[in-house]
Amino acid sequence: MSETDAPGTPRVLGPTVDDETRCVHYRTELDVIAIRFACCGEYYPCHACHEETADHPATQWPLAERGREAVLCGVCRTELTIEAYLATTVCPHCGAAFNERCRLHTHLYFEV
Repeated sequence: MSETDAPGTPRVLGPTVDDETRCVHYRTELDVIAIRFACCGEYYPCHACHEETADHPATQWPLAERGREAVLCGVCRTELTIEAYLATTVCPHCGAAFNERCRLHTHLYFEV
């Protein structure tokens, strides 16, 4: 668990740089989500964090799992389903904007 994880919230592994899940790879104002990886069930800020710190290769969430909570808003710590995350550009709970360029990496996390 990183030092920024509050009690009762999912832990975010990898080299985070602040308490809103930004990491050494992606740290713009809009980089405020973490992804729960299908292979291990752990949250990481990005695919590179998982690749560098996990002891196994990443796997994608299958299409049939789109209803699973697998995206964490780093601002309010709300967990979103994959389906809800892919359908929005802001957190439906707190309104924090998400980085729309993350769509370029969708295939790394979720079957498309």
